[in-house]
Amino acid sequence: MGLPLVVYLLVGLPGSGKTTYARTLERDGVLRLSVDEQMITRHGRLGKDYPIEQHLELLGPVVDGVRGQLVAAVTSGRSVVLDHGLGRRSERDEYKQLVSSLGATWRLLHFRVGRDELLRRLSARNKNPEHGVIDPEVLDWIARTSEDPHGEGEEIFGPKTTMIHRDG
Repeated sequence: MGLPLVVYLLVGLPGSGKTTYARTLERDGVLRLSVDEQMITRHGRLGKDYPIEQHLELLGPVVDGVRGQLVAAVTSGRSVVLDHGLGRRSERDEYKQLVSSLGATWRLLHFRVGRDELLRRLSARNKNPEHGVIDPEVLDWIARTSEDPHGEGEEIFGPKTTMIHRDG
């Protein structure tokens, strides 16, 4: 009998440490599926190659493709980390149900970082030409349209991406 299959579902605003954490799991053999990287591959950089107003329209098909990759990976016996913000509870619930239906275990990891620290991290990240630009207005829009998990079985991670506590 092999190790249990785990799908890590990451929740957090841009700059909160999701990708950094996902890459540590990837180094340990977990398949990392990044929605942002696949968006860049297909459409370019947010705010540079396509306008912010088109983001949600372009995002849907990419998320659907990543979901299919997740299903294929888990079905073939691989653990996965979904490197995506999962800002809405309904979206998180759908993934948890999907993962459970595939016979895997989910872990919901919430990366909580204050706005000032996020802005500092994003300022540094925005200088990298590989990434799109997430300015304070875009960050605030994402924050307003996101729902923090509460009582969903989430594990809370702070600025150093260390577990603070498990809720639920």
